[in-house]
Amino acid sequence: MYQFDISTGTKSDLYRDLIAALDALTAQEPDPIANMANAAALIWEYLPDLNWAGFYRAIDGELVLGPFQGKVACIRIAMGKGVCGTAAQTRETQLVEDVHAFPGHIACDAASRSELVVPIVHQGELIGVLDLDSPEAARFDAGDAAGCEALMALLAPRLQG
Repeated sequence: MYQFDISTGTKSDLYRDLIAALDALTAQEPDPIANMANAAALIWEYLPDLNWAGFYRAIDGELVLGPFQGKVACIRIAMGKGVCGTAAQTRETQLVEDVHAFPGHIACDAASRSELVVPIVHQGELIGVLDLDSPEAARFDAGDAAGCEALMALLAPRLQG
């Protein structure tokens, strides 16, 4: 159905191509769950060394599991708890090189070693977070954070169902 030519060159090229692919996947789709599902699948397919890629949705003051790729996951996370809850509460990207050193880390998958969580905010409203886990320590860097923030900036207005 969809075929994308995603760059294997520089990290900036990779994210540029991912943004273009996500734009093509979600531009005409009004359903937020469908858009999150395709975004999770796209990220899972093209970002290397992940063991989980998905979304937690902000619902009634907590984070509730949304579409994802990977092993089964925690269903509900309190605001301010773990990496996802911290990103949601502070509305700041959390780039964690070693999850075992993060106070209050919630281990949904014991194999996870590093994590990147990007809050999704549109018009001042927290929609949820993008959560990426890796079995490699220090898998994510500032380039991944900036790339995923750009992906979520594109996606955020398309999650208003």
